[in-house]
Amino acid sequence: MKILLTGATGFIGSAFLRQATAAGHEVAALVRPERLSLLPVQTGVRPLVGTLVDAPWSEIRDFAPEVCLHTAWVTTPGIYMESPENELFLAWSQGFLRRVVDGGAVHLVTLGTCIEYAMTGAPLSEAGTPLAPSSPYAKAKDALHRWQETEAAAGGVCGAWVRVFYPYGPGEHPAKLATSVVQRLSCGETVTLTSGRSVKDYVFISDVATALLTVVESRARGAINLGTGEGVSVGALAGEIAGQLGRPELIRIIEPARPDPFANVVADATRLRALGWRPRISIAQGVRQLIGHLKA
Repeated sequence: MKILLTGATGFIGSAFLRQATAAGHEVAALVRPERLSLLPVQTGVRPLVGTLVDAPWSEIRDFAPEVCLHTAWVTTPGIYMESPENELFLAWSQGFLRRVVDGGAVHLVTLGTCIEYAMTGAPLSEAGTPLAPSSPYAKAKDALHRWQETEAAAGGVCGAWVRVFYPYGPGEHPAKLATSVVQRLSCGETVTLTSGRSVKDYVFISDVATALLTVVESRARGAINLGTGEGVSVGALAGEIAGQLGRPELIRIIEPARPDPFANVVADATRLRALGWRPRISIAQGVRQLIGHLKA
């Protein structure tokens, strides 16, 4: 299968690239000039130097992608939720995906976010949970979803909207929870958790990549949650890391906890599992791999 990939050097995009090429697919990877050196030089990867705004369309036409997986977005922790760039990425994505559809691709797969949902305290379901995006990030993603549904229908293509829950693992931003805790505990620093009781659906990065490949290969359409269906508290994740590093005494959980608008964010993973996907990496295994990666 010929796959056009945006965000190919990002946390999720690079993990997908490894899985897709290992499975024998050919991937044309759109990459900004300053990040070209981060793209692996290997069989099955065709570099496309450019941006969403200034893509090399003649090369894309020559490649003739069957599927486009769009992962590029602003994702820097502490910035992305409120960033004005969300509106820019919305407009850039619309222009880019419109040309992809006009160019003959038959399947669009785009990354959304679990925080498009209203937080009900129950597992979040594509069909049963109302949407209530509140941040600029979630609102822009929701707007792109609604636009893609209309555009895909008008263009006669399949459109899948993958709502990603909480990916973690080697390659994540150093400010993300798991990596931050590993690094601080490794330096003997105390880690204080203000929302240790909050429950999230953590998905190891290789499982994220295989889930996306499953969606691409099955030509799935509509909204699909990318989560395990199992919740793990922030305190439990940090505790697993501390246990494996032999530093449990360095974890402090503040009580009462600071209010968290996303205190219970767990996927109803029925749709994804119906496609045949299952997570392979447990929290303990994922933490072990992350620690090994960071030590190396």
